[in-house]
Amino acid sequence: MEFPEMNSAFLPDEADDTQPALLFIPDISGFTRFMHENKIKYSRNLIADLLETIIEANILNLEVCEIQGDAILFYKLGAPPTIDEMVNQCKQIFLDFQNYLKIMERDGSLLGTHLSENKLTLKIVAHYGRISVTQIRNYTKLMGMDVILAHRLLKNNIEGSEYVLLSEGYLNTQNPEAVEKSFEWTQLKEGSTEYEHMGRVRYKYAFLTPLRLLVTDPEAEHNRHQYPNTFSLEAKVHAPVELVGRVIRNYRLKPAWMQGMKTAQYDITKSDRSGTYCKCEMEKGGVIEIQTLQFKMSDDHVEYIEKITNFKMFPNALLFLKAYATGPHTTLLTLEFHYSRVSVGDYFYDFFGRKQMRDFMGKSLKRLKELCEQMQTSKIS
Repeated sequence: MEFPEMNSAFLPDEADDTQPALLFIPDISGFTRFMHENKIKYSRNLIADLLETIIEANILNLEVCEIQGDAILFYKLGAPPTIDEMVNQCKQIFLDFQNYLKIMERDGSLLGTHLSENKLTLKIVAHYGRISVTQIRNYTKLMGMDVILAHRLLKNNIEGSEYVLLSEGYLNTQNPEAVEKSFEWTQLKEGSTEYEHMGRVRYKYAFLTPLRLLVTDPEAEHNRHQYPNTFSLEAKVHAPVELVGRVIRNYRLKPAWMQGMKTAQYDITKSDRSGTYCKCEMEKGGVIEIQTLQFKMSDDHVEYIEKITNFKMFPNALLFLKAYATGPHTTLLTLEFHYSRVSVGDYFYDFFGRKQMRDFMGKSLKRLKELCEQMQTSKIS
């Protein structure tokens, strides 16, 4: 495949130590306004969780250079990712970001109300050029004109707040026809901005808004016909809802009921906080990561939501566990499994993947029910 000739500014100078690299910057739009209108003590944990969500959505194995308030500077040395890989990365970050916000908006707290009034979203800049990597004590610093340009591109002439911008430096490494095909789900537009000392910089951009149709709606009633990327299971548990809630949120107990899980490692000092991560080793090999997104508990209702990554053929999924008191010592427990995409073809998924995951979750739900009932029996005796 032939590529257009690369800009000479990106070619190495014999005397320098620069290397070709991708610079990738997701930036939270509406961050400044949100921080201004909400006290820091209410918003700092949310912003921290959103930044962690962006980092966890990294499927290109990018390196994190630094977190700059409302943006994260990622980089990757070497050849650029293909346009399909780039688009999939942008989609993953945007959907994970919006799914987390959707869940938090449901929260009855003051913060949830403010989220509905102040729309946070994402813009993403991707640039390919040459950089110098410098180590300053324990910190990695990226230097060079291309680093400056990538940051400048965050300030542009685009009218909108949720989009992906691809610089000319990156586009020059890709087949133009492949670029157009990768953006058939939206409209790819041309743009340019004049920057001091750099002149006019050209780029292409596409709005991410059409992806909102794929954002999970936690309030909706799900079935296979309406929401093929969701399924649910339920069981009656002979234990009070309060005990079921404590078991659900306890990472230490997860290997005791999650089918095929061997160990769970997590930071015990953050176990009660939303955004906490748990690395789980599976009996058949591999490691999945679980992040607590939300835990709500009342006298007769418990709702627990977690994000699961690298889980079998489902690279990214949400698990909803809901418990409703049906009596003083009985609980209706519902498990809902949501996913955004699968890592195999549709044919394989329809006839095997979904059934396999349903069986896996069914066994886990049965083990969770038995664990809660055993703990209730031990408590009584």
